[in-house]
Amino acid sequence: MAYDEYLADRIRQQLKEKHIGFSELKMMGGLCFKVDDKMLCGIHIDKKFGDSLLMARIGEDSYLKVIDKPECLPMDFTGRPMKGYIFVTPDGFDTESELSYWIDLCLAFNPLAKASKSRKRNS
Repeated sequence: MAYDEYLADRIRQQLKEKHIGFSELKMMGGLCFKVDDKMLCGIHIDKKFGDSLLMARIGEDSYLKVIDKPECLPMDFTGRPMKGYIFVTPDGFDTESELSYWIDLCLAFNPLAKASKSRKRNS
């Protein structure tokens, strides 16, 4: 198990309680939750941080409002932060209301987000 299954269950429960249709995609050793075929949020174990992080796609406006919070980190896989995405440390989603806050930010941005282009796979 490369990601925190308990956190995954908490996210699933939050989305079900909000009556949001979603799908899941295992990727990069983590788990991605998608709404309307667009990444909403996910779980990633960061080797530098040493714990499960919540990946949140919140858009650039929300990013600028929350990035200075102590529980927020720029989402950075390659040495260059991804615009509109953040990592949230476990201190930021310890309670259900804290997790709900981040999921609500993701859901607010989701209608504005662009879906990734589908890649054609070679058989």
